[in-house]
Amino acid sequence: MKKHIIIALFTVFATVTISAQEINWITLEEAVELQKENPKKIMMDMYTSWCGPCKMLDKNTFANKDVAKYVSDNFYAVKFDAEGNDVVKFKDKTFSNPGYDPAKAKRRNSGHELARFFSIRSYPTILFLDENAEFIAPIIGYKKPQQLELYLKMFKKNEHTGMDTQAKFNEYFKNFKPEFK
Repeated sequence: MKKHIIIALFTVFATVTISAQEINWITLEEAVELQKENPKKIMMDMYTSWCGPCKMLDKNTFANKDVAKYVSDNFYAVKFDAEGNDVVKFKDKTFSNPGYDPAKAKRRNSGHELARFFSIRSYPTILFLDENAEFIAPIIGYKKPQQLELYLKMFKKNEHTGMDTQAKFNEYFKNFKPEFK
């Protein structure tokens, strides 16, 4: 009897785990290459290994099923360690981290050249790039699912293009009705 209950519980757990929506994180090079065949905007999570709010973003926001589904359906998602040692080719340039110290891999390290290229000064920062990999905007700091939803939908629908004043953004923000749980 106990064996059947354990098997049934395992089956339910496995089904729930398999059906959970996850973000398909890829590299920036992969995203830019995919844009050639299927143009989508890029959402790029610039994080560091030591950043507490970055870990909260992963746990609370990126793991949210509504966020994960919307991002997966509408964006190429890139996760990039802004103090890591990856070599990245972007916009006919090669970016690396010449000051990277492997002994500091889990602590503060040298900033990556790609992070400097995008003027990243704090973590987490979520960058949005358009369908041609051109910079749209950085969204700085930890965001709850409903807070990130505002930016995801605004950039997806190109509603940001008409917002040339703080007052216009404030109006958009005031009228935005989040749907994510």
